[in-house]
Amino acid sequence: MSTTFDRGAPATGKTDSGRRGSHAVRWWVLVVLGTAQLMVTLDATVVNIALPAAQHDLGFSDGSRQWVITGYALAFGSLLLLGGRLGDLFGRRTTFVTGLIGFAGASVLGGAANSFGILVTARVSQGLFAALLAPAALSLLSVTFTDPAERPKAFGIFSALAGAGGAVGLLLGGMLTEWASWRWVMYVNVVFAAVALIGAVLLLAKPAVTERPKLDVPGTAVVSVALFAIVYGFAHVESTSWTDPVALGSMIVGVVLLAAFVWLESRVARPLLPLRLVLDRTRGGSFLAVFVIGMGMFSIFLFLTYYLQASIGYSPIKTGLAFLPMVGGIVAASTTAPALLLPRVGPKIVISAGFLVAASGMALLTRLQLDSTYVAHIMPGMILLGLGLGGVMTTAFQGATAGIHHEDSGVASALINTGQQVGGSISTALLTTVASSAATDYLSSHKPGTLTAAQAGVEGYTATLAWGAGFFVVGAALSALLIPNAPLAPSEGEPVIAH
Repeated sequence: MSTTFDRGAPATGKTDSGRRGSHAVRWWVLVVLGTAQLMVTLDATVVNIALPAAQHDLGFSDGSRQWVITGYALAFGSLLLLGGRLGDLFGRRTTFVTGLIGFAGASVLGGAANSFGILVTARVSQGLFAALLAPAALSLLSVTFTDPAERPKAFGIFSALAGAGGAVGLLLGGMLTEWASWRWVMYVNVVFAAVALIGAVLLLAKPAVTERPKLDVPGTAVVSVALFAIVYGFAHVESTSWTDPVALGSMIVGVVLLAAFVWLESRVARPLLPLRLVLDRTRGGSFLAVFVIGMGMFSIFLFLTYYLQASIGYSPIKTGLAFLPMVGGIVAASTTAPALLLPRVGPKIVISAGFLVAASGMALLTRLQLDSTYVAHIMPGMILLGLGLGGVMTTAFQGATAGIHHEDSGVASALINTGQQVGGSISTALLTTVASSAATDYLSSHKPGTLTAAQAGVEGYTATLAWGAGFFVVGAALSALLIPNAPLAPSEGEPVIAH
């Protein structure tokens, strides 16, 4: 597809005045993209804390509660590759703006919901529009910042927002639920969307499509159903078991369809996902690193939140505040590692070392007890987790989009988000089983009592953190084996800035 732009200049700029002008505007574009990314990321956790209040208000059962989370994950995870390719075909600005408007509208619907069905519909709609929005934001970043001096800084800031969003969501969800209403957990997205929308309209150039885009319909259908089946299967495991026929059947169908998708993509002229994007060692290893991050991050946010609230009695707001040292670590590493470490030691070392630092932080948290104190026992692990994950994320995001042609940047960006989403779905199901088994084993070997039950919960949570540390160690080993320690190739730019 050939795309021209009726306004704008290349992101790199050719004249002195153009270079100065586009330089200033590019960083304002980053603010817009970062705001949208923060909204999508925090929405994955901001609803969690508000769920009990929403359940009490709308009167739905414990068994139904998971669908408020799962509905979003199913739509988001299964449609990401389609959303990324639509951005490549119809213009990233158009897709970005559509995603913002749709996400805000779905949030209003969710905030005003007077029944469980409407709330789930709103969450599914949020996931659908997030599947358009998230890949568009990252691909706009990739094609806007191609200068080797600017690109690491931009990706560092963007990665910091992506990594910190989950923790910010916990804090924001606690504040809004405790001080206002659970409905404001949904309404607050309108504020983020409005800021990003105004910036997008003012700063991003309108694309003019000169050729009718072509979509790989068979590939799109097969991979969407495959991802839906995989995410649904693992979500169903949480409320049933690994031997449940529906869960097991969904996962098997998903894997078979993924294999069929790979076969299809190797034979069509215009594939949804060109296999060259993942066969490159740098990009393939970076995608795998993002997948491992998704697996580990969910064990941090979900089960550490359970520990803080259920085991040692933190309030929702105090729980959110407890994650701030990790946020600080993510921001510090994301904004310094690209400039200080990456040029000196290369992506293999940064990603592998980052995983090991994160694993050490997780290992410290496995020693938590009912009488653990925050400063001595919780905060050190949080800081190490943040530093490690920040270094991995910013480098993996750059590596996954390195050397990408601008017409493939959307689907490459979608693959990053897909890896995180599927990794999170797998780990949530797996670690829920791990936590339950560890708690049951402790109860069976100790005398019944209130203290025993409380300690059993802690044993379950720390078992999941141990598995999370294991995920990160495996991620370090795989990254060391797969990713070449060579400078990251620049991506092709595209004129996206309005004048």
